Amino acid sequence: MSTLKVKDGTEIFYKDWGTGQPIVFHHGWPLCADDWDGQMMFFLQQGFRVIAHDRRGHGRSSQTATGNDMDTYAADVAELTKALDLKDAIHVGHSTGGGEVIRYVAKHGKGRVAKAVLISSVTPLMVKNDTNPDGIPISVFDDIREGTAFNRPQYFEDFTIPFYGYNRQGAKIKKGIQDNWWRQGMMGGIKAHYDCVAAFSETDFREDLKSVDVPVLVLHGEDDQIVPFPISGAKAVKLLKHGKLISYPGFPHGMPTTEAATINKDLLAFFKS
Repeated sequence: MSTLKVKDGTEIFYKDWGTGQPIVFHHGWPLCADDWDGQMMFFLQQGFRVIAHDRRGHGRSSQTATGNDMDTYAADVAELTKALDLKDAIHVGHSTGGGEVIRYVAKHGKGRVAKAVLISSVTPLMVKNDTNPDGIPISVFDDIREGTAFNRPQYFEDFTIPFYGYNRQGAKIKKGIQDNWWRQGMMGGIKAHYDCVAAFSETDFREDLKSVDVPVLVLHGEDDQIVPFPISGAKAVKLLKHGKLISYPGFPHGMPTTEAATINKDLLAFFKS
C-alpha cells in the first residue's frame, strides 16, 4: 500500500499507476479511490498516469477525528501532489471531490494544474442561506448527519437508490454497484463522514470558481437527485473564467459509474483539446 504522512500525522492512501500526463481523481462522500476504478483503467490504457487517493477519514486513510474540512482536504492534496512532483496535471472531482478540486486548484494549484473537471459537483454552494436562497434547507443535511451517525449501515444502503437513479422507472438495478458503494462507505471513519456533511454542504466555493484561470469542464446529470443540477452545475459554469458545461438529460448523480462510457468519452475529448 502506498501512503503519504501529511503534516498532522494523518496517513493518506493513494494509487499511482502508469506514465504520461497525470490525472488526479478526487472521490465523493463517503467513498474512496475505488469509486474511480472504471476511469482509472480506461485512462491508464489511453496512456495517462492515473492517481487517486482516499480522502482523510475515508477508505484506507487514517480515520481522523479532526481536519475533516475542505481547506484541510485541499492542503492534503497539495502535499500529495508535491510529494509525487505532479506538473501539468488534470484534476477530476466527483461530488464532494469537485469541491476539493476547485479549492485545491484555487489555493494550491498554481504552476501544477493544466485543467480541471467538476462532475456532479457540490460547487458553488449547496445549503440554503441569505446569499443562496434557492439552496437546499439545512434540515436535509441534518437528516444525512443523523443517518450517518446512528444508522450508518442501513442508511448507506438506502442512499444508493437515489444516488444511482435506481428509483426511476425503467432503471436497471445492479446490486454489485450498490454493494460496492456500501463497501467503500463502511471502510471509512464515522466521525469523518459526519463532519464531511458540513464540508460538502456548507462550504462556499463561489470565490474559488471565480479565481481559477485554467480550463474547467463541468459535467452534470439533469436528473441528479443528490446534487440538483439547477443549483450546482448550471450555476458553477457561470462563475468560471474558462468553463464549459455538458449536461445530460436523465443521468443520475452516480453517472461516472452508471454511464461510464459516455463520461469517459467526454473526459478524453476535453483532456486532448
